[in-house]
Amino acid sequence: MWIVVPHLSETLSGEQFIPQLQCLLDNLFAEAQIQTPILWYYTPMAVPFTRHLPSSAVVYDCMDELSAFKGADPQLQVWEAQLFKLADLVFTGGHSLYEAKRHQHSSVHAFPSSIEAAHFAQARRALPEPTDQADIPHPRLGFYGVIDERMDLELLDGIAQARPDWHLVMVGPVVKIDPASLPQHPNIHYLGGKSYPELPSYLAGWDAALLPFARNESTRFISPTKTPEYLAAGKPVVSTSIRDVVRPYGDENLVHIADTVPEFVEAIAAALDQGRTPADWLDRVDAFLAQTSWDLTWQAMNDRIEEAIAANARKTTPSTTTSSKTKYPTAIAANLDQLAI
Repeated sequence: MWIVVPHLSETLSGEQFIPQLQCLLDNLFAEAQIQTPILWYYTPMAVPFTRHLPSSAVVYDCMDELSAFKGADPQLQVWEAQLFKLADLVFTGGHSLYEAKRHQHSSVHAFPSSIEAAHFAQARRALPEPTDQADIPHPRLGFYGVIDERMDLELLDGIAQARPDWHLVMVGPVVKIDPASLPQHPNIHYLGGKSYPELPSYLAGWDAALLPFARNESTRFISPTKTPEYLAAGKPVVSTSIRDVVRPYGDENLVHIADTVPEFVEAIAAALDQGRTPADWLDRVDAFLAQTSWDLTWQAMNDRIEEAIAANARKTTPSTTTSSKTKYPTAIAANLDQLAI
């Protein structure tokens, strides 16, 4: 894997960076002798400086409705429409996004969040307590992730006031909102961002995990990866009624769903009781998570990609001779370059 970082002049503004990025990519393709790679897009904003590149297949990995985010570029929807025309495949990070995008392209496939279950399962055993969490009293109710406009700050404030004996541990950077807007109470602890390897140590010290998301345009299509990660850690989970959490986790009685402060407080109390007497809950969690490994997800994705490569090869090469097959190698069996944008 190569991670390629473009260096651009600070004086560029608006769309002035597009020709420079295009030139840098063209030089990269020439120097590295990259030919017909898979182009894998995470954002439509990359289309203006990449749409000319040759490829064996184009994948749009749509993880969020980016146009609904605070500060989104007004051109984002325009470029997404262009990306739908370019793409052979569209992958969505959840079922809500799939339902929103499936009529915009002929080959849309839902791939909800997968996880590295073994990594988060470390939290099921006693781990060394992080120093900034060690002195926080129990019960601890934890959240990790970006703290931004998707967070229901009024809900956090209400929970903290309703139960001053509970301690809310908030792990993650504050982004796109004024830190002064965060509710401040002695039982809310903002610990800042942590690395991926550190997360199990924090999770191990929680009594329950929270998904206190607001219900607004920026959360309408989210499919929080935290849901299966919390469950893999063996923690009871309480979430607001985010659609991709309700289906399937709420429907399967794996996660408690609540929205108002009184409902959320009641659900947390039930989750804490559940954590003390797990019964068959963890068995059901593990059976569900066994279907969500990255290996299974990637294999299903790769099957779709190989089909797209083969279909594109048939369009450009009528013959099915051996030489035409080797011109478009499969994604795993050969050294096919992949460019993630």
